[in-house]
Amino acid sequence: MTEHTTIEAVRRFSRFYTGQLCLLDGALLDSSFSLSEGRILYELAHRADLTATTLRQELHLDAGYLSRILKRFESLGLLTRRPSPDDARQTLLSLTEAGHAAFAPLNEGSKRQVAALLEPLKPAQQGELVQALTTVERLLGAASPPAMPYLLRPHQIGDIGWVTHRQALLYAQEYGFDETFEALVAEIAAKFIREFDAKKERCWIAERERAIVGSVFLVRESDAVAKLRLLYVEPSARGLGLGRRLTDECIRFARQQGYSTLTLWTNKVLVSACKIYRAAGFELVSEEQHHSFGKDQVGQIWNLTL
Repeated sequence: MTEHTTIEAVRRFSRFYTGQLCLLDGALLDSSFSLSEGRILYELAHRADLTATTLRQELHLDAGYLSRILKRFESLGLLTRRPSPDDARQTLLSLTEAGHAAFAPLNEGSKRQVAALLEPLKPAQQGELVQALTTVERLLGAASPPAMPYLLRPHQIGDIGWVTHRQALLYAQEYGFDETFEALVAEIAAKFIREFDAKKERCWIAERERAIVGSVFLVRESDAVAKLRLLYVEPSARGLGLGRRLTDECIRFARQQGYSTLTLWTNKVLVSACKIYRAAGFELVSEEQHHSFGKDQVGQIWNLTL
């Protein structure tokens, strides 16, 4: 295949895809936001404490153009800025509640749009499409490192068994937990799959170089209370802020779904996890001694008012 043929094939696909998603329209999904503004909102909604420099570099945007967009967001009450504690020259960007509210319909509208494209395809065809898109991303992204050292995605078939397997092994190696911990994880995961409510519950799977490196579940306890469950990060991915990112995703989703409280149960021995919960705003509300997983434990309940 000649270079000319390859170039024309890529351009043809670009024209096809932009047409399928109506990306040439002046506004994104009938909103007041442009495509660039929608993408910036997406990054701000999914990543805590971004800087304008990071956004500009990763999205390949002109500095002046990005500055004008951020100023517009501020004027609309969608964005706040605060000095970085690590670098006085940098300002950390965060969406306000109004910003998250503005992003939510864009996010749901995009999901519906893609779902409509996929609806005529059989499951095998959808799997073929995902493989093809992964290949495109891998080949075109090979020349430069990914913007993020990991990616988050929803759970797929096979994930739940893998998460159970890895948590059982890691907690045995690091904390000496016995097989009854594996049984508990399996019960929680199985119940999540059997009773999964896509409108009120979520599972986030973190991948790095196509390998699962962490996960977390958010489940419905009641109309007002959601529960964070089974947070874990592989040793190879620690130090990347992944545990905090997974926790933040749970908090953000719980707020979007109208829960008033996010709760969790853990054990005092899980020091790193407890630090993440405290930093995210959770408060320790109770402790109780118990004997579980072959060890004397101090169970803890942490709550976050949303």
